[in-house]
Amino acid sequence: MSSDSLTCEEVIRQLFAYLDRELDTQVSAEIDRHLETCRECFSRAEFERRLRQKVRETAREEPPERLQRRIRAMLDRY
Repeated sequence: MSSDSLTCEEVIRQLFAYLDRELDTQVSAEIDRHLETCRECFSRAEFERRLRQKVRETAREEPPERLQRRIRAMLDRY
């Protein structure tokens, strides 16, 4: 690992911003390089990526009518 390489801690700390594409291209490229060589960080990033995809897919589904009624009733009370 060269002195300009990111540590695992730095990658994990910036992981959500990386996945959201909120980092500049240089930092994103550094994280890409780190993920190519670090199996542990790569696994963590893949887990987060897949979890986000699953949440996006689930969010498209209509919630059950019973749940919708309960939420509307709670909102109407306030």
